[in-house]
Amino acid sequence: MKNNFLQIIVVALFGSVAVVGCSTSQSQQDSLPKEVTFSKSVLLDKIKGAWAGQTIGCTYGGPTEFKFRGTMIQDYNPIRWEDGCIKNYCLNGPGLYDDIYMDLTFVEVFERLGLDAPVDSFAMAFANAGYVLWHANQAARYNILQGIMPPASGHWLNNPHANDLDYQIEAYYSGIMSPGMPNAASAISDKIGHIMNYGDGWYGGVYVGAMYSLAFVSDDIDFIVTEALKTIPEESLYYKVMKDVIGWHRQYPDDWKRTWFECERKYSEDIGCPDGVFVPYNIDATINSAYILIGLLYGQGDFFKTMDIATRCGQDSDCNPASAAGILGAILGYSHIPEYWMKNLREAEDIDFAFTSSSLNKAYQMSYNHALQMIERNGGCVDDSTVTIVCQKPEPVRLEKAFEGMYPIMRKNLNCVVEKFDGFEFEGTGFVMRGSVKSKKDDYVACVSVYLDGELLEEAKLPANFTKRRQELCWRYQLPKGRHTLTLKWNNPTIDATVHCGEVIVYSDAPIQLNHQ
Repeated sequence: MKNNFLQIIVVALFGSVAVVGCSTSQSQQDSLPKEVTFSKSVLLDKIKGAWAGQTIGCTYGGPTEFKFRGTMIQDYNPIRWEDGCIKNYCLNGPGLYDDIYMDLTFVEVFERLGLDAPVDSFAMAFANAGYVLWHANQAARYNILQGIMPPASGHWLNNPHANDLDYQIEAYYSGIMSPGMPNAASAISDKIGHIMNYGDGWYGGVYVGAMYSLAFVSDDIDFIVTEALKTIPEESLYYKVMKDVIGWHRQYPDDWKRTWFECERKYSEDIGCPDGVFVPYNIDATINSAYILIGLLYGQGDFFKTMDIATRCGQDSDCNPASAAGILGAILGYSHIPEYWMKNLREAEDIDFAFTSSSLNKAYQMSYNHALQMIERNGGCVDDSTVTIVCQKPEPVRLEKAFEGMYPIMRKNLNCVVEKFDGFEFEGTGFVMRGSVKSKKDDYVACVSVYLDGELLEEAKLPANFTKRRQELCWRYQLPKGRHTLTLKWNNPTIDATVHCGEVIVYSDAPIQLNHQ
C-alpha cells in the first residue's frame, strides 16, 4: 500500500496541504484503509480542486465539442487557452457550462432541503429550470412535465436516450459530497441519476461519482479507476468497456492513441441514441467514459496532459476533460493546480453560473458543508479542525440493461410536414421518429394521434416551446416482429404552426443481412 494515507494524517497534525505525486503506471495501492483523517483545510482544498478542475477542463475542451466525431484531434491542431476565457464564457457563452449548472441544480436542492430531499424535488427543479436541455435530459424533462416521474422518466422504454452520457456529466457532486465513500455516492446517484438515465447511461454517473469519491483518499490513479469500477456490475457492457480500457493501458502504457483505436474498433457503435445511430456522432456514456479513463491513465498525474488527451479523444470533448480534470483536481487539491490554469479561474469565481444563484465560491462552500454532513452520517467524525472518514469498500449497484436484443436496421429521412405524411411501412420490432414542432406562438402544443397498424398508440402532446419540447415525435420498442404501418393525425392544426417529420430509425431483433451476390 502506498504511504499517501500516512501523509494525509501527518497533514492533519501539521495543518498544511500534502504534496503528493500521482501514480503513473501500475497501481501501487491494493486496498482502501479503514479510516482516513485529515484537516478540514485539506478537505476544503480538495473540494475546491474538484470544482476548479471541472471548470477548467470544460473550458479547455469547449471549442472542440462534437467537432471531432469518430476521429481524434491531431497533434498538429493546437487547442488554445486564452487569457480571460473562463470569465468570457461565464458572461457571454454560459451554455458551455451545462454540466456545471446541471450539477448545481442538484447541489442547491440539497442545500435548500437537506440530504434527505425527496427525488421529486430534484426532478421538478431540473424540469422547471430555465436552461436548454438535450438528449436524455430533455426527454426526462418532457416526461416529468407530463407527469412521468423518476425512475420512469429515465427508463429506456420512455426515454430513447437512456444510455446517453447526461448523468455522467452531472454526477460530480455525488462524489464531491461523499469523500472516500463511493457507496454513499452511488446511493445518491440511484435516486437522482434515474431522473434522466438507465443502464449504461446511469452507470456513467455512478462510475464518475465513485472516482471523485476515491480521489479524496488516494493519489494512485490506477487504483482509483480500478477500485471505482467495483461499483459497476461485471455483467454490464459499461463494465466491460472500462475493464478493456484499463487492460489496454497496461498493454500499451506509452501509446494512448493505440488504446483510442482499440476503443473505436470494439465499442464505437451506438444503438440507442437516435442522433447517433448509423452516423459517427456518439454521445453514449460508454465510449465517452472510455475517453475520461484514457485521459486519466495516460495523463500520468499531469494536469495539462490529462485534460488534453481526454479532449483529443473527440466526441463530447468538453465534458470528458471536465470529468478527468475534476477527478485529478480532487487528487491534487486546489492549491496544487498549476497557476497557468488558475489565474483564469480566479477572476470568475464570484460570477453566478447561468440559471443558478451559485458561483464557484458558493459551490465550494455548499459541497464542503454537505461533505461534512455525509462524513458524520456514514460513521465518520468531524471536530474543530479535522475530519475522519470511514472509507467504504465499493459495492456494485444493480444490473440494468437498456435496448437489449435491439438492432438498428434502417435510418430513413422522411423530410415532410405531417399533413403530407402518408404513413410509413416497416418490418421490425421498434421505431423512433424524429421531428419538430414550430409555431409563432410559443405556448402552442400540437396534439398528434399516433397509430400503429390502424390502432391508436398514443395522443402525443408536442410543445413548440423549445425548452419544453419532446425530443422525438414518437417511438415504440418491443413490438411483435413483423410488418407494421405508422400513421399520424394532427388534431389541432393551425396556420401559425408546422409539425415536421424528420428521420425514422427502425429496429429489429437481429442485424440486417444483405446479400450483394
